[in-house]
Amino acid sequence: MTLSTSARNLGISDFSPQDRIEWRSPADTEMVIQAVYRYVLGNDYVMKQERLTYAESQFRNGNITVRELVRAVAQSELYKQKFFYPNSNNRFIELNYKHLLGRAPYDQSEISFHLDLYHRQGYAAEIDSYIDSPEYQANFGEYTVPTYRGFWSQPGQKLAGFNRMFRLYRGYANSDRSQLERTNARLTWELAQNRASTIVGPSGVNDAWAYRAPQNPMTQSRQGPTLGQGGRMYRIEVVGLAGPGYPKVRRVTTTFLVPYDQLSLRMQQIQRQGGRIASVTPA
Repeated sequence: MTLSTSARNLGISDFSPQDRIEWRSPADTEMVIQAVYRYVLGNDYVMKQERLTYAESQFRNGNITVRELVRAVAQSELYKQKFFYPNSNNRFIELNYKHLLGRAPYDQSEISFHLDLYHRQGYAAEIDSYIDSPEYQANFGEYTVPTYRGFWSQPGQKLAGFNRMFRLYRGYANSDRSQLERTNARLTWELAQNRASTIVGPSGVNDAWAYRAPQNPMTQSRQGPTLGQGGRMYRIEVVGLAGPGYPKVRRVTTTFLVPYDQLSLRMQQIQRQGGRIASVTPA
């Protein structure tokens, strides 16, 4: 039974819990390796020289499980180059939720938790927090490849998670490094307002599209419908931000008022300066 409505119009294939890929015998090994690359790397192309030959060998020899293969890919320099170095922290966390738990973040508290975890314990702890979580174990265990479970109803899933999954998943012919919005976080204002995203299919599959100003003014981009947030002001509370020559005091809080159209850029600047975003709320 298919669980996504009008999948073709939304630019997705029908998703079902029965479509998940699981290792059951050595005959499944190569299929599982390919699926791990596809899902954990967001459908991005992997060249032969980029493949993790040691991790693949360990898996083929039965020394590690699918879960540990997923960890090896997500902890690799390959994953960092594709998703960590080029993106803001918020976008990186969105992608970790998609790639490793198969869903979108539910609320701002989840983003704040992972921002704080990365700030305190670093990259490895951030990746492990998904793979070692009870949620991962309950849904994928040791031998199932993570997949986009946010598209079907399941215990504990918030309704907003279904809508938000469409902001992160842009169709089976797309990858997480080739989208029009590039390195910008997709869910900033929805999470800040605790509102569900509008479901909009990828470009070219339906007529529910409108033009809006692109991030790069030298190009035209065809994106989702304008949501009327341009005039809104947001309050960003930041912990640990200090100017040059000042000691870094972790619990000092600074507040900024920022218009919506500058919100993503300002958050990236704060993170580059070493600040931790504690909250984003409408002013």
